[in-house]
Amino acid sequence: MFHNHRINIFIYYILTSISFVAITYYFLEVLKIQNSTLLFIVIFLLIVFAGALIAKLSVDPLLEHITNLQNLSKETLHELNLPISTITTNLQMIKKNLITEKDLTRASRIESACEMLKQRYNELDYMIKLQSANIAYEEFSLDELLRERVGFLSPIYSDMEFELNLKPISIYNDKIGLSKVIDNLIDNGVKYSQNIHKITVTLQGNLLSIQDYGQGMNEVELLKIFDNCYQSNKNMQGFGIGLAMVKRFCDANGILLNFSSQPNTGTTVILQFKEK
Repeated sequence: MFHNHRINIFIYYILTSISFVAITYYFLEVLKIQNSTLLFIVIFLLIVFAGALIAKLSVDPLLEHITNLQNLSKETLHELNLPISTITTNLQMIKKNLITEKDLTRASRIESACEMLKQRYNELDYMIKLQSANIAYEEFSLDELLRERVGFLSPIYSDMEFELNLKPISIYNDKIGLSKVIDNLIDNGVKYSQNIHKITVTLQGNLLSIQDYGQGMNEVELLKIFDNCYQSNKNMQGFGIGLAMVKRFCDANGILLNFSSQPNTGTTVILQFKEK
């Protein structure tokens, strides 16, 4: 699609350039027009017309493609809601008739998987709103949000110990986007905590720090962490896009983001929020 589109724009550009040269030659050599002002006005109008047409040829197909993707995402999001709700409702009914510990454990795993699907659903919904600049900003308690996110992630990472040192504070920000940031930072901390299974979350004033005690990073690795698809440990699962998303969110919302890390010691991520 876009390959043929590039060819069409290139051909149009060549034809337009030839036309400008031909028109200039015609005015100067055939008509012998010496009025440079008139010649300038004619050429300027032609340039404006050609520029508008090139802009239309360049943007319209891309805009159509993006619109189709957004519509597909919205339709997919709508279709996902029904099966997730169906699974959740029926699972609650099934759990009432389960007796053995083994069956209850399996049901809990299914429930956790449903919660993860709901999170992906909310993330997709958030990304669609982000593309359409329809993000809701609100005032909320940051310490309560942290407890909520740790409470959600604790059953998923049941072998991890989460230490919370939270002082109450209210901020005005994008709550859904910040939830994604917190989830990504904790997930990264868990992923690289291979020996000491502990994550410390500290909120003091307008400073939030998330500390792990894992493999850490050297200075060279720290310079690359915001690159898309970069992972300091190639054996880890995932695509390495989380920290790039975190940085984009922090830059867009005026949050200062800093990393402190040492090999075999761990990594501390610090988010500094705007003071009221």
